[in-house]
Amino acid sequence: MLRALVLGAALAACMSAAASAQDVTLKIHQFLPAQAEVPANFIKPWADKVTKESGGRIKFELYPSMQLGGKPPALIDQARDGVVDIVWTLPGYTPGRFPKTEAFELPFLPANGEATSKAFAEFYDKHLQDEYKDFKIIAVHVHSPGLLHVKGDGVRKLEDMQGKKMRGPTRIVNKLLEALGAVPVGMPVPAVPEALSKGVIDGTVIPWEVTTPLKVAELVDTHTTFSGDRGLYTSAFVFAMNKAKYDSLPDNLKKVIDDNSGIETSAWAGRVMDEGDIPGEKAAEAQGNEIIVLDEAETARWKEKAAGVEKAWIAEMKEKGVDGAALAEDAKALVAKYAGDSKN
Repeated sequence: MLRALVLGAALAACMSAAASAQDVTLKIHQFLPAQAEVPANFIKPWADKVTKESGGRIKFELYPSMQLGGKPPALIDQARDGVVDIVWTLPGYTPGRFPKTEAFELPFLPANGEATSKAFAEFYDKHLQDEYKDFKIIAVHVHSPGLLHVKGDGVRKLEDMQGKKMRGPTRIVNKLLEALGAVPVGMPVPAVPEALSKGVIDGTVIPWEVTTPLKVAELVDTHTTFSGDRGLYTSAFVFAMNKAKYDSLPDNLKKVIDDNSGIETSAWAGRVMDEGDIPGEKAAEAQGNEIIVLDEAETARWKEKAAGVEKAWIAEMKEKGVDGAALAEDAKALVAKYAGDSKN
C-alpha cells in the first residue's frame, strides 16, 4: 500500500512537472510608452487573447519604452538572439538589413493603415520570408500616411522644405526628405520631443497617431498633409518572435500563436494606428495649430520630386540582384487591391 502511494505521488509529480514544462512566459519588448496606441490597443489585447486561447498556458510580460535596455535599433537583434521573446519594431531602424521591405516605404504608396497593412502582409508572404528567416513573424504592418509637423510658419509649398532640418524614421524616408530639399536627420521616434524642444530639428514626419503620446502638438505650430488617396510615406513595422522560442513550443501552443498571426493580425495593428490618428489630430486642433492641406497641383509637384527616390531604390536593388521594379509594382498593386476593399 505504501509503495502504491509513493508510486502514485511520484507519477503525479512527473505529470505536474510535464504540464508546467509546457507552460511558457514570453517577454515582449518595444520602444513606446504603454499608453501609446499600439502598445495599449494592439500588443496588450493580442497578448491577452493568446493567453485566453491557450488556456492560460502562454503568459506575457510587457516591457514598454525599452525597459529591458538598449536603444530602439537593438530590438530586432534582441529578438533574433533570444534576449527577449517578442519585439515590436521598425526594420528601418537597422538600415540595409531588410532591403526588400523598403518597397513598402516608397513615396506616395500608402492608403490608410489597415488596407496597406493587409497589402504588406500579402507582400511578406510572397516576397519577404527569406529576409525574416531568423524570426517567427506574427504580423507586419504600417502606420497611416505620415505627414509633416513643423515649427513656425510651416510647410505650404515645396520650396518651404528647403534647408529645413526634418527628422525621418528610416533610410528611404530620409532619402525622400533630401529629395524634397530638406536636411534629413535620422532618429527613432522616442527622441523626437527632445530634438524639437532643443531646436535640433525644425520638424518631423510621423503619423497623427504617435503625436499624442509624444505631445508633438505642443512642440510645433503646423501640420501639413496632402491631397489625393495616397499619403506622403509610411513606415514598415514587424511584430517578431524569436524563432527558437517558437520552435520550442509544443504543437498545440504553436497553433495558438499561428492562429493569432498573419494578415488579420496585421490588419488589426494597422487599424489601431488609423484609429489613433483621431485623438492626435484633435490634440493639434485644441492646441490651436494650423492644419495645412496641399492642393492637388501642389501635391503633384511633390510626387514629381519624390519619383527619383523610387528610381534610385530600384537601381540599388538591381545591384543586389533583386528585381526592385517588380517589387515596387507589386506593392502598389497590393495596396490598390486592399484599398479598394477598405471603407476608410
